[in-house]
Amino acid sequence: MFNFVDDFLNRTTMYRLVLYVLLFFFVVALALSFFKLLPYAPADLLLSAVIITTVSWITNFVFARVFEAPANVESVYITALILFCIITPPQGNDYSQFLSLALWASIWSMASKYIFAIGKKHIFNPVAFAVTLTAFTINESASWWIGTMYMLPFVFIGGVLIVRKIRRVDLIFSFFIVAFVTIISFAFIKGTSPVIALYKTIVNSAFLFFAFVMLTEPLTTPPTKWFRVGYGALVGFLFVPAIHIGSLYSTPELALVIGNIFSYIVSPKEKLILCLKERVKVADNTYDFVFTNNRNFTFRPGQYMEWTLSHRDPDSRGNRRYFTIASSPTEKDVRIGVRFYPEPSSFKNRIAFLEKGDTIVASQCAGDFVLPDKKDQKIAFIAGGIGATPFRSMMKYLLDKNEKRPIIMLYSNKTISDIAYKDIFDSAESMLGIKTVYAVTNSDKNEMQPRWPIVYGFIDAEMIKKEVPDYLERTFYVSGPRSMVTTFEKTLRDMGVTRSKIKTDFFPGFV
Repeated sequence: MFNFVDDFLNRTTMYRLVLYVLLFFFVVALALSFFKLLPYAPADLLLSAVIITTVSWITNFVFARVFEAPANVESVYITALILFCIITPPQGNDYSQFLSLALWASIWSMASKYIFAIGKKHIFNPVAFAVTLTAFTINESASWWIGTMYMLPFVFIGGVLIVRKIRRVDLIFSFFIVAFVTIISFAFIKGTSPVIALYKTIVNSAFLFFAFVMLTEPLTTPPTKWFRVGYGALVGFLFVPAIHIGSLYSTPELALVIGNIFSYIVSPKEKLILCLKERVKVADNTYDFVFTNNRNFTFRPGQYMEWTLSHRDPDSRGNRRYFTIASSPTEKDVRIGVRFYPEPSSFKNRIAFLEKGDTIVASQCAGDFVLPDKKDQKIAFIAGGIGATPFRSMMKYLLDKNEKRPIIMLYSNKTISDIAYKDIFDSAESMLGIKTVYAVTNSDKNEMQPRWPIVYGFIDAEMIKKEVPDYLERTFYVSGPRSMVTTFEKTLRDMGVTRSKIKTDFFPGFV
């Protein structure tokens, strides 16, 4: 069962998973309403979904044309379905209250992505901003009707899948802990039962939906761990309705909007429009796509960005991908490494045929897979295939800075011709003393043998002990296919390496 779930998550992008989960909520809500377990008729729910989705799609289409920005259809449907889950559907023949809120919230949720943006990067969670604005302008508020006892188990299941996919447990835990502590504290102050207060929050409100679906949106959350923890704590505190300034009481959407402001302050984000300069073959079926960049932006070696490439008829994986930045901050151009497999996705089919001057959108620079601040800290890199891209960025940076660090790298590939960035790694060895061990798992001796040392076989505990004898003193950085990373996490733990000394290259939507 768990293998099936993991396989499904690995093959599904983050955005597509969120869309599937929201569609699941929609179907469940229809079923519950059919059995009278929700106070809405199925026809009312259908009408609500159709109106909100239609208005959202039209608004996004118009703004995308006006601002000449690539339209992400998945985002439109995700935003519309979230609005569907929190705006009270029309009941009977009374459409007046529903229409005023649904129309304005749908329009402003789409418009906020384009109007309230800095560096072409939107600041606020679109839904939170829209329903906050409507509350202040037309005095209509979202009811968050999805927060019911009957929807709870389904929201929990879908939410766990999302968090498992994007690995934002740190954010969720900080939100939960601070929210629970605040709720309990106010319960004691008011002389009420903290157990009842917690029960009402979890069962009779959209607490879990808010946390799993809205709080975790990557575009408006801080890109690094400790800022995420602070972000979750701030929103968790403000989520509690008892928090107020005078007559202004906190709401979930207002809490998230304030959190978004904090997120932007601690981690300014921007969107880059990059032009293809050249395509360079770095290994068999592996190419670096080098883009010119006319704007200065800062990142640390090893971080990743979200790349959007508009193309016709995108497949189930959509038109967005996360790629580690293969270039160093010391280089003027921006590059990513892409490996092509049989039956590639529509995204890779499109990027393979990019021509010089064609553009791609890069945004949301993030990630904690970076070199430690302590330059004397012992490190071991373990890379598999195209997982060498963050190490290419790091070593190029160290070369350009002439900065020596105690690093040993183990690099595994199926064949010799699959090895990428060998020129950079060899330069790092000769100039900085960074040793690289090339391991090849295909023992076909018919392949032309290189003049440089190579090890045949899989990287395992014995190889690590041999090549990295002081492994217990080192922090391990592991990057590659998800299955490989998971295997090495277990191997290193079995060898006695503590969890705190194992860093893995992960970003949302990893497939």
